[in-house]
Amino acid sequence: MYEVVESKDKEFNIYELRDSTTNSWVKVAPERGGIIFSYGVQGEELLYLNEETFYNTETNIRGGIPILFPISGQLSNGMYEWQGKTFAMSNHGFARNASWEVVNVEINNSASLTIKLTSNEQTKRSYTFDFEVIFVYELQNGRLTIHQEYFNLGNQPMPMYAGFHPYFKTSDKCLSYSTEATKYFDYNNNQEKEIVDKIDLTNLTEAVVLEDNGQGNISFKPPSLEKQIKLIYDEPFKYIMLWSEIGKEYICVEPWMAKTNEFNRQEELVIVNGKENLKTKFSILVEELILVGKIKEKGV
Repeated sequence: MYEVVESKDKEFNIYELRDSTTNSWVKVAPERGGIIFSYGVQGEELLYLNEETFYNTETNIRGGIPILFPISGQLSNGMYEWQGKTFAMSNHGFARNASWEVVNVEINNSASLTIKLTSNEQTKRSYTFDFEVIFVYELQNGRLTIHQEYFNLGNQPMPMYAGFHPYFKTSDKCLSYSTEATKYFDYNNNQEKEIVDKIDLTNLTEAVVLEDNGQGNISFKPPSLEKQIKLIYDEPFKYIMLWSEIGKEYICVEPWMAKTNEFNRQEELVIVNGKENLKTKFSILVEELILVGKIKEKGV
């Protein structure tokens, strides 16, 4: 029913988690930012991927599920100050471009892959903390769950605000979202707006953020799919960012722990105390509409 297959493509070692019962898969490139670059359910790929950016290590990947750590979003002028010192950090942090170590592969009632990122001389140039981040990618009944542990190996409190940046395939970017949120902030004109029916990302260059999505999940249905996609995330993820690129057939639905530029605002930083850790998880699954007004969840 479950298996994990390791292979080598033209550039990277690839790990593929497979679930034959639901014809589902998750493909991971640990050395390319630990990224999930393909996720399919019932034989259908859900994620967008620009392969040129995947193989060009001089650029950020457009597609898959990039890991955002230790920050989500941008910093003013790419800089922040912490305890009297100024640091430079690129958008979304360094984890998405780092090489992650494979720690474990397991097949039991699911298929899982454990990867690890540890602080080093390079990370300390932009983030002075000793840390270890462990992710377990788990595929079970077609459901993808990313179990996370953020360890502070030092003695001083460690600030962070992690996130994920999933790219979902869709040609129509004017979609309805099932969410408790009633308003969003539009970074294109810096205005707060009511969610009336749909949110149209078609011609927007900047993201919008759902500000009051308190239920810990969000669902949406790209018109090309017979499935509704559902994201479920633990409490540290307070916000959902929605973003796309004009002319590209994808939308990004991104759980973040804080808004962009939080290292400079310092109003809602997630703090991991010395020698402690933060555990959380984030899941993606699909729901098939089997009856009018009723939904069957796959993988719940």
